[in-house]
Amino acid sequence: MPPTPQDHDAPPVGRRTAGTGPVALFLHGLGGSRTAWEPQLTGLADVRTCVAWDMPGYGVSPGSPDSFASVAAAAAGLARELSAEPVDVVGLSLGGMVAQHLALDHPDVVRSLVLLDTSPAFGLDGTTTAQSWLDARLGPLAAGATPADMAPAVIGAIVGPAATDAQRAEAVAAMSRIPAAALRAACGMLVTHDTRSRLPGIGCPTLVVVGEHDEETPPGYARVIADLVPGARLEVVPGAGHLANLEQPDAVNEIVRTFWKGLDA
Repeated sequence: MPPTPQDHDAPPVGRRTAGTGPVALFLHGLGGSRTAWEPQLTGLADVRTCVAWDMPGYGVSPGSPDSFASVAAAAAGLARELSAEPVDVVGLSLGGMVAQHLALDHPDVVRSLVLLDTSPAFGLDGTTTAQSWLDARLGPLAAGATPADMAPAVIGAIVGPAATDAQRAEAVAAMSRIPAAALRAACGMLVTHDTRSRLPGIGCPTLVVVGEHDEETPPGYARVIADLVPGARLEVVPGAGHLANLEQPDAVNEIVRTFWKGLDA
């Protein structure tokens, strides 16, 4: 039977852990939390000690996601606490952006990267402005809604057409754990993201993964990352939207497992 993930709710970082072996650190997206990685914590626990964090300000983790530098530093601190060796890092969406900054700012803690449904820069479509995006995302909070209130509509807009009701409910539950202040801060951080000029400096093995139907960070964005990071390769997950790890967990787990197997060999 798959292992039962164990929660660690003490400061400085709340997290959920399952498995044994080398450490893999999972970084969730803007609307996620540690619970957004359940299929990976159970599905990859036979080859890694899988650790999914609550980003600063999210879940039970204190602090605030005020800048990519500070959040990457928090992730580096957790990686050093978990392992004396560099760890494998998997980041989804905003977590994939954090993972890029982590590998660039703290390369000593990163053994490999899996960048899932993410982007090298905010506004890559050339039309979305920071203010219009923030107005759309933060408007409901300003009107008194909570992240839990917003979650069904947000999740419904980003998953692919094949997502099941159970998968949607799992993503909604993960978003419902986010404090409103942290979501505001994370949105403000997200619009500052642009690593395009720095990505050629990533020196660890890197795999870029994107859902076929991802409209938030579409396959074209993933291709930019794969082209800029030396030696990176790109995998497209059929049938998945922006939350490929939840929507097509078996396919994503097999892609990640194969990537890690190559590194271990």
